[in-house]
Amino acid sequence: MTFRKNTPAPFRKLTRAELPALARGARDTATRTAREAVTRAAEHPMTRNARDVASRGAEKAVAQGARTMRDPSQRWKAGAIGIVAIGTIAGVGASAPWASAATGATTIYDSTNPSAIPAGQHVATYSNGAFQASSSSVAGRGNVLWIDTNGSNTHASALDVEPGDATPAQAAQWVNAKLTASPHSDAIVYTFKSDWSSVQGQINTLPSWEQSHVKYWIADPTGTPHNVAGASATQWYWGSNYDISSAQPGFFS
Repeated sequence: MTFRKNTPAPFRKLTRAELPALARGARDTATRTAREAVTRAAEHPMTRNARDVASRGAEKAVAQGARTMRDPSQRWKAGAIGIVAIGTIAGVGASAPWASAATGATTIYDSTNPSAIPAGQHVATYSNGAFQASSSSVAGRGNVLWIDTNGSNTHASALDVEPGDATPAQAAQWVNAKLTASPHSDAIVYTFKSDWSSVQGQINTLPSWEQSHVKYWIADPTGTPHNVAGASATQWYWGSNYDISSAQPGFFS
């Protein structure tokens, strides 16, 4: 991390004159970094925990820094607290929903309430079922993936295969029907990572040319942007307002 560039060389005893500057520098950097994190997190209600961690780190660094001005024996602690606060905030930022997706990937937001998705972003939402969305609810967004929940809409972009929605067997039927009607299109199948092998087992019974037109969208909500090997898109975050996925190049083509 960048703060290492400003720490004293290892194994060298700090002079009395260097200690106050180190304490102030660590305190100020921790405070500034935390405030930036808090500002970003405030824009996203589901990141309250990340925001609170950042706030506590900043408050602790500032309080410790203030004590160094009164008690010289505490000066070394300010530097340590500041470094820990920065490291904690950096860790929080790496896993928060506003962290960057994997290099080269496209970010997709999906929600039962498309109006909650930030303007201009790529959207996935439901074409049927209990949470069927309207065209007006996705106005002002980027690409839109319409999700079929039960296998009845082969005009949809993707099929949702999970408990309560389509089954692995229905996934194969949906792919076959969709590609029979539109041989040059692609069929996107969404499912949990734990159920992926069952879905593949059914789809692998289809002709090889149909299998080659299937793109798998796999849910693996670790909270950190990543790509599941072999998947065309990975849903890595589940939130209260929307979920977030990273899609490989060509996912929308």
